[in-house]
Amino acid sequence: MPILPNTEFFAWHFMPYTKLPEDIDQHGSLWVDFSNSHFDPEEGHRLYQRYISELVLAEKLGFDGLCVNEHHATPYSLMPVPSVIAAALIPQTSRAKICVMGTPPGLDYPHRLAASYAMLDVMSGGRLEVAFPLGTPMEYWAGAVSPVTARERQQEALDLIIRAWTEPGPLRHEGQFYNYRFLNVWPRPFQQPHPPVYLVGSGSPETIELAAQRGFGYSSTFSPIKSQLAAQARLRERAKEYGHTIRPDQIPMVCMAYVGETDEQAMEEMLPHVKFFFNTLTRAGRFIDAPGYLSEEQFVARNGKMLPDTHGKFDWDQILTQFRVVAGSPKTVADRVEAWAEEAGTSRVIFQVHRADMPHWKVVKTITALGEQVIPELKRRRDKAPARMAAE
Repeated sequence: MPILPNTEFFAWHFMPYTKLPEDIDQHGSLWVDFSNSHFDPEEGHRLYQRYISELVLAEKLGFDGLCVNEHHATPYSLMPVPSVIAAALIPQTSRAKICVMGTPPGLDYPHRLAASYAMLDVMSGGRLEVAFPLGTPMEYWAGAVSPVTARERQQEALDLIIRAWTEPGPLRHEGQFYNYRFLNVWPRPFQQPHPPVYLVGSGSPETIELAAQRGFGYSSTFSPIKSQLAAQARLRERAKEYGHTIRPDQIPMVCMAYVGETDEQAMEEMLPHVKFFFNTLTRAGRFIDAPGYLSEEQFVARNGKMLPDTHGKFDWDQILTQFRVVAGSPKTVADRVEAWAEEAGTSRVIFQVHRADMPHWKVVKTITALGEQVIPELKRRRDKAPARMAAE
């Protein structure tokens, strides 16, 4: 079956810092305690200019949206404050939605998050979308908030942000973690009642339940396809219990894609960067787990580990069979994405267009091929589907 009507295509960039020391494989972790003495500001400046230009190119080539995200104390991502990147993109774009995926609400003050996102929504003329993660365990090692209270903080902060966006201020709030006598966010969002909201998770029942209660969208982190489909099915089921219907655009499908002239060439050109991503940039050592981060139920279910033993280890065959990763010709990529989108029942496809130390020319090559060949081909198949099915 073809993609759903009104399917939108987004480009997601991680913006890593890749000028790393030659002995990088001797470091147990590139998160939390990997010294910032390795950061070269001039190189960082060059990378910001390059990365932003790649996302701007995606809009010019017809992508419907651009995604940025947040991580701290790591070269994995140069976006500890993704709102700043979003603000830089707004005046350089005019049409694409901008999804900030996003600050863990419990790691910031709710009124500041509500105000900064409202600013971005007004500045962009209503193009903002927001995804709220709980945050990886590494964020809590690098921050000042206990992981034990992370979920409670997240829920209270989310309630405050939505109230600040939708209720006339000033508001009064006396809670477990936050107290406001005058919650009065200026400006208010451009979109009413507020920008689209998603939660981000790895399949935790608590996150799915929270999204279901509030009727939010849900975006899975990089996890096996089987786990993602199970989480989305659970979301739909639980949302009905709260009187919500989850739309196809509320369950984005994320895939890692690289496009070459042939399948063999694409695989050869993509492989070293995926290997560097898994073997090096995702390596978090002892910081992959934070005491109290998992609920007791999930602690038991996951054998006391936030992520499986395979995290940070490169197994190309496993990646290709269990995850949404594709390297191939435009037709191969279109075929795979079409099948994945049908399986997920989604109308939102997010392409991870850059991986690890991938050079500029490869990123431009993939963005161009996606924008000029893959996406148009998917739309052509969609538009021809009714006539084809009627003929059958």
